[in-house]
Amino acid sequence: MGNPSTSVESTAGGAVALKPLSHSSNNGDKTHDDLNLDLNLSHQHSSTAASSTNRVAEISNWKFSVIVLSVGGVGFLSSFVSGLLTVGLPRTAEDIGLSEDLVFWPSSVYALASGSCLLLAGSVADVVGNRSINLIGCFLVACFVLGCGLARTGIELIMFRAMQGVAVSCCLPTSVAIVSTTVPNGRKRNIGFSCLGFVQPIGFSAGLVLGGVILQTVGWRFGYYITAGLCFALFLVSLWALPTEEKKNDWASIARLRTDIDWVGAFVSCACLSLFSYILAALTNDVSNIKAPVNIALLIVGAALVPFFIFWEQRQERLGQPALIPNSLWKNAVFTNICLIVMLVWGVLNMMELFCSFFFQQVQSLSALEASLRILPNTIVGAICQLSTGLLIHRASAFHLVVGSLILSSAGPLLMAVIDVRWPYWYDAFFAQALSPISADILFTVGLLVVSDVFPARTQALAGAVFNTVSQFGTSIALTIMAVISSATTKHSRYVPKSSPEALLVGYRAGFWAAFAWMLVACLIGGFGLRRIGRVGLKRD
Repeated sequence: MGNPSTSVESTAGGAVALKPLSHSSNNGDKTHDDLNLDLNLSHQHSSTAASSTNRVAEISNWKFSVIVLSVGGVGFLSSFVSGLLTVGLPRTAEDIGLSEDLVFWPSSVYALASGSCLLLAGSVADVVGNRSINLIGCFLVACFVLGCGLARTGIELIMFRAMQGVAVSCCLPTSVAIVSTTVPNGRKRNIGFSCLGFVQPIGFSAGLVLGGVILQTVGWRFGYYITAGLCFALFLVSLWALPTEEKKNDWASIARLRTDIDWVGAFVSCACLSLFSYILAALTNDVSNIKAPVNIALLIVGAALVPFFIFWEQRQERLGQPALIPNSLWKNAVFTNICLIVMLVWGVLNMMELFCSFFFQQVQSLSALEASLRILPNTIVGAICQLSTGLLIHRASAFHLVVGSLILSSAGPLLMAVIDVRWPYWYDAFFAQALSPISADILFTVGLLVVSDVFPARTQALAGAVFNTVSQFGTSIALTIMAVISSATTKHSRYVPKSSPEALLVGYRAGFWAAFAWMLVACLIGGFGLRRIGRVGLKRD
């Protein structure tokens, strides 16, 4: 589920949480009976994941709740900080002297750092242990959030936000891995994945609302102090609650870092994602930035790394060496189409939150708090969808759920594209907010179940990293394209000045129509590409 955001947070563009995949298996040709995926992979992957999953013991409801609270709490608090930053950035920038050309970077750099490090963090976690990496990430998040509150200059704030993004990248993939390796297949695991999704938008919304109160009373720094304290407390709870992994917290596991990780693939993917995310963030601020020589050079380097990464992964797979994301995985039609749909849908969801916030504030002249309250149905409906999906996914057809939700969510940008500024909120905008998150939130649970099932049990952190990387990069692409379309349409409109509500509305409408087109593409991919997905989230005996 995307993070509900106002203009500043969404401009982060990429935010909207991989490891080496070994190919040896001794489990024969056993396949999954309850997930009808067209894998087109070797039988080893399926058999390893299935047999390993079957050995996961049942856990009590109390232990399950504590584990989900521990791993989901970091996502909640990180999103809370993002909401706090969004609503308080104008005051914060004034207090610490953050220049106008850097005003978006506290948000953008967080998403850039987080999205770029996910694959590497997931790879390391699969070798040394998910618990260790998650605890390190949780502790560092607390430290860097505290640093944001203590920042005295704009550069310090940007640096602490970047380091917070790196720390969060340790938590997102390991959260998925801890749930998938601790909780057996079935209803509990489905609910666990759902909880990992809905805590983030709830945290962001809480940051928006409480941030406004904190800003007007005790000051913006207090929000960071209290969040850092809560994160330290969560770290202590996680020390006690997270299960210890066998044979991973030893020197042998650390020694295996050299041989069991596709370091070349990890660093190439990180560099490529970093370069593309930076370029996309620069274009979001001003499309003319693409003409800068340094941006052209970075774009060329990033583009050149893509075929190199594909070639390298093919080489690793052919030689039987650890591969970050084996090329054979993309032959799995369901896996590939889920990734494509997640990119499109999460991008549209975050674009809707950004543009709707702009619409309410700059076209209808509402305050930031009033705009946040109007976006709130997005969060509430999203949370309900997440929980409902976790409870019911094992009883329903994933194909019908995904395609049906895609059709419903397509109405969100369509309603905003035809909205009349004079209409009351309840005529149009409310239904747009309520419908837009449905597909993304259902896809969060379905996508995690599919991705975690494709990857062997020993590489579940990598699975979580793949899913989060896809969603965040999709957000970056969507926000950039929609921002460019909107800006160009406003620039060529007949209204003067171009900052007037009338001129801005023309651009926002164009963005909403583009988002509607993206959703139609997602519907087509879902309708034709997921026909063989069958049922997911079933309990295995």
